Amino acid sequence: LAGIVRGANRRPAGEDIARGSVAIPAGRRLRPQDLALAAAIGRGDLPVRRALRVAVFSTGNELTEPGGLRAASGIHDSNRVMLIALLRRLGADATDLGILRDEPASLAAALRAAAESHDLILTSGGVSVGEEDHVKGAVAAAGSLAFWRLAIKPGRPVAVGMVAGTPFVGLPGNPVAAYVTLAFVVRPLLDRLGGAVHEPALGVPVRSAFALSRKSGRREFLRVCVTRAADGAFEAALFPRGGSGTITSLTGSDGLADVPEPVTRIEPGDTLAFHPYPTLW
Repeated sequence: LAGIVRGANRRPAGEDIARGSVAIPAGRRLRPQDLALAAAIGRGDLPVRRALRVAVFSTGNELTEPGGLRAASGIHDSNRVMLIALLRRLGADATDLGILRDEPASLAAALRAAAESHDLILTSGGVSVGEEDHVKGAVAAAGSLAFWRLAIKPGRPVAVGMVAGTPFVGLPGNPVAAYVTLAFVVRPLLDRLGGAVHEPALGVPVRSAFALSRKSGRREFLRVCVTRAADGAFEAALFPRGGSGTITSLTGSDGLADVPEPVTRIEPGDTLAFHPYPTLW
């Protein structure tokens, strides 16, 4: 017949995946397409790791529960809400353990109790150098502190240690610093604890629309807004309010520009690695 070619429109056995080859590697965080492949090769179930149990505390006498009556000198606890939501997006079983007051003995006791039934303990606040920052001492009393402070901005005062055999991470109290350190410090740890192969976030190249001088020595994450320029290229502009306590700098920007440690000057037209917020989670 006209138009019919011998051998066309065939699907040979094994064209999708050959017998004996790896269909889904160990450590893969399962995606819908992975489930489709498993079904296509006849697998009705797959061996998986259970969700990690993560205990989440906020610390500080100044904190009030959202919806509660706030003292004139106090603030509502926003970090815990954000961290739990992000952890659940990453597939963790996050337990809300409320607000811990700035009392060393009670902090240590709460950490020990959380260690008994969780795979990771996560706190925010209390890890800087203030008189009422007792979390580092409580970790040392209940276990051991591995290190404190990282060359990252925002988010320098991060504390990492062990409490009764359970890993502990203390995040900074400023919301933007807590967000950044959860993405770039805690997420790799979650993958390792959960048996997943960590795949670092890949920055999308965008063009800088701003000039900035900075000190070298710290990896910095700048909140930026991205638009398409007249020539079709994507350009990143700094969000106008850059403090690590301004939550609107997260809600009003599109993502984070990743600036390596050695860079001391950014000029308009320079290429930046851009992390859109959805790709971090």
